[in-house]
Amino acid sequence: MEDFNMSQTTLRYFEEEDILHLMISDEHETNSIEISQNITAELNEHHELIGVEIIGASSFLRDSLLESVQAKLLQLSQKAA
Repeated sequence: MEDFNMSQTTLRYFEEEDILHLMISDEHETNSIEISQNITAELNEHHELIGVEIIGASSFLRDSLLESVQAKLLQLSQKAA
């Protein structure tokens, strides 16, 4: 497990399970909502977002980054034309 601290945000990656856990707050989780098949939003008692869990994180991040880069390249090529 690796920890990365970005101010109050904590990012943890569990390599064996391929799970990325982003904690925005250290408040107690009282509920969670499945955003998609592999993404869960964690909520506090006031139904505010305190964390996100991504299962299958390596392929999710790879696909998201590739999609973003391809979209940006398309924008740049359209501006150059």
